[in-house]
Amino acid sequence: MKEEFENNPAVTTPDSSNQGVRPAGKDYDSGMDVKEVLPCVPLRGVTIFPHTVVHFDIGREKSIRALERAMATDKLLFVSTQKDEKVLIPMVSDMYPIGTVVRVKQMLKIQGDAVRVLVEGICRAVIDECITEDNYISCTVDRIVENITEDSLSIQDKARIRLIEDAFSEYAALSAQIGDEAVDKILAEKDSAAKIDMMANELFVTSEKKQKILSALDFSERLQIIGEIIAEENEIAAVEKKLAAKVKENIDNSQKEYYLREKIKAIQSELGNDEDAAAETAEWTEKLDALKLDKKIDEKVRKEIKKYARMVPSSAESSVVRNYVETILDLPWNKSSRVNHDIKKAEKILNEDHYGMDKVKQRVLEYLAVTQLSKGIHGPILCLVGPPGVGKTSIAKSIARATGREFVRMSLGGVRDEAEIRGHRRTYIGAIPGRVINGIRESGVNNPLFLFDEVDKIGADFRGDPASALLEVLDPEQNSTFTDHFLEVPFDLSKVMFITTANTLDTIPEPLLDRMEIIEVPGYTEDEKVQIAERYLIRKQVKENGLKQNQMKISDNAIHDLVNYYTRESGVRNLEREIGSLCRKVARKVVENPKKQKTYNITPRNLEKYLGKHRYFYDVVEGEDQVGVVTGLAWTQVGGVTLQIECDVIEGNGKLQLTGQLGDVMQESARIGISYLRSIADKYGIDIDTFRKNDLHLHILEGAVPKDGPSAGVTMCTTVMSAITDTPVRRDVAMTGEIDLRGNVMPVGGIREKVLAAHRAGIKKILLPKKNEPDMEELPRQVRHDIEFVLIDRVEQAFKEAFTQDPSINAKKLAAKYEEKRKKEEEEHRKDA
Repeated sequence: MKEEFENNPAVTTPDSSNQGVRPAGKDYDSGMDVKEVLPCVPLRGVTIFPHTVVHFDIGREKSIRALERAMATDKLLFVSTQKDEKVLIPMVSDMYPIGTVVRVKQMLKIQGDAVRVLVEGICRAVIDECITEDNYISCTVDRIVENITEDSLSIQDKARIRLIEDAFSEYAALSAQIGDEAVDKILAEKDSAAKIDMMANELFVTSEKKQKILSALDFSERLQIIGEIIAEENEIAAVEKKLAAKVKENIDNSQKEYYLREKIKAIQSELGNDEDAAAETAEWTEKLDALKLDKKIDEKVRKEIKKYARMVPSSAESSVVRNYVETILDLPWNKSSRVNHDIKKAEKILNEDHYGMDKVKQRVLEYLAVTQLSKGIHGPILCLVGPPGVGKTSIAKSIARATGREFVRMSLGGVRDEAEIRGHRRTYIGAIPGRVINGIRESGVNNPLFLFDEVDKIGADFRGDPASALLEVLDPEQNSTFTDHFLEVPFDLSKVMFITTANTLDTIPEPLLDRMEIIEVPGYTEDEKVQIAERYLIRKQVKENGLKQNQMKISDNAIHDLVNYYTRESGVRNLEREIGSLCRKVARKVVENPKKQKTYNITPRNLEKYLGKHRYFYDVVEGEDQVGVVTGLAWTQVGGVTLQIECDVIEGNGKLQLTGQLGDVMQESARIGISYLRSIADKYGIDIDTFRKNDLHLHILEGAVPKDGPSAGVTMCTTVMSAITDTPVRRDVAMTGEIDLRGNVMPVGGIREKVLAAHRAGIKKILLPKKNEPDMEELPRQVRHDIEFVLIDRVEQAFKEAFTQDPSINAKKLAAKYEEKRKKEEEEHRKDA
């Protein structure tokens, strides 16, 4: 800017002869602070440092008069920055107390009355006292003269100066506003104080930061301040440079993308594809208008449609948006199927599809009655619990048919990913809705019957807990706003009729079980299975295997043999398989002899010819009553079963051996039974040494199958009693019940399944805990007619019913033998002695 003042006739240059003129009595070279009166000029947004040449504009009247006063004397001014730039007529109090004494080098009148001044900073100064503020501001000032030499600097200050020089060079390179010549000139300055002031003058920072540097009278402090400011500015400049490069790159990419998009549009226009995309979005918008969705959902879908319209159809994101919009539009938001509220018609359909199951049908009809009266689905979710093959899934289908609802089934067996229920978020590649929303979508209505099959076999791992995700689906208080991760908008599931099935309740989480009402679907008796086979299974399998109804007939006795000797289950699944096997063999004969019109009759005589030898034998009543063998009853996930529990007494030292893969609870039951028998040994005349000098071996058949539970306690106690007293047990008697150390028989569960298993096995008498008497009401009438039930509350009652004779008689005989043997041993010992 110096060129602006050179060769200009309007420029006034002070006479060099006046330079150095000072008031009398002042010594400016002594190094001491000197007071003098100088005209003052307040500066707005400008800070002037010593050892620098700077120009600024003066336009205020007082400042121009102060300049004229300086020009009339020694050309010296005191300049200081205003504290507040907004003050138009500043006083001394509005200026920073520390400023700079400058010498006016040149003046240039510019537009109006303003003057542009070129000054040279001489030294720092502090305002001492205000002299006048009327026509112009003048003050007495104390000059701050610095004598900083290379020798006077500390090692720390020298190190700081070097760091500041490097930082200043970096700052100049980053800012690109300081020329290389200026940088070289500053770095070449040997006076350290002048060098720092020259650097501060070149910084593009606020006047407050510059004033902070100027006000630092201690040189070490000044180095620290300017070093921090330059370091901060370098960091800011580096970030700005990085952001600028990123913005430029984004702009370039945007321009490139815009160019490519326009080019693709032109290509698609030539191919006619743009019309397809426009027609597609128009079709979506029309469907959306027809749906009349909630305002928030409608806005979100319209936003996605607009986004799709701006996308390249071949892009990956385009396919995601397309899938999302189509899923939303395909959902049955307002479409419902007409629900049948005729209870009599529903009952007729249930009776047509299923034989027996009166309790289940009754509860389902009650459920339908409540939904009819309340005009909606209320109450807990139905959970059908029972062994495999008893018709849990098929009865759910019948309920759907009886109510006129669409049927949707989802198997939860082995499901471990929460996304199976809630869906995947759209941020993932290949994201799809959860199977719940997909099932609703495929059904086409918002009120189907939704069956969650095998809810007891649901799993959990690092991908989430599906059982917890089901809580919101099955909770009537929450499912009206079910939000799938893929949809990201709520969908009303309150109109859906949910039913779940399970084989056992043990593995269902408690919070999930709390939301469901348990309906037990028990196993079938032999006669029920025969009726089911005659009414449903034979007809179904004949049709599926391409036969005509008159080409094959199965007699009632043959069906009984199928049930007894070829299947062993609570349900009828294996029975249906065996009937299917018969149909296939008959179908082969029909094909091999097409001209021979014949009805193939299946009877007990030729049943082995078709299916082979008998696989199971339930007639356990046959044979002799045995010592140490008792028939127990157990419950499993596939229904009730009979267990043969054996006990053997072996000479030893009182050890107990348990085999047959017994669980901890069953092993404890065996020990409890033996402890009780030892406590009543005197009552039955049992020699207590029997337990000390013999080992007991308890074994439960089918050793490869794990077993556990307390219900075999009374059975094992009876088995041990039979073995140690050498008393036979009736073959046609079975028992179940838990015992305690006092010999009390405690109630157990699964009575119906256990009794049905005993009935299949030909048992004539069953010993049940007395507290299980209410469970007998659920037993079929025929079973109660065929079996004698004895309710017991003490183990001694089981002994009385199960043994063929009083065990105390044999116990006393055995005790006498043991006593005689002991005497002989003692006599032989005396002879040897």
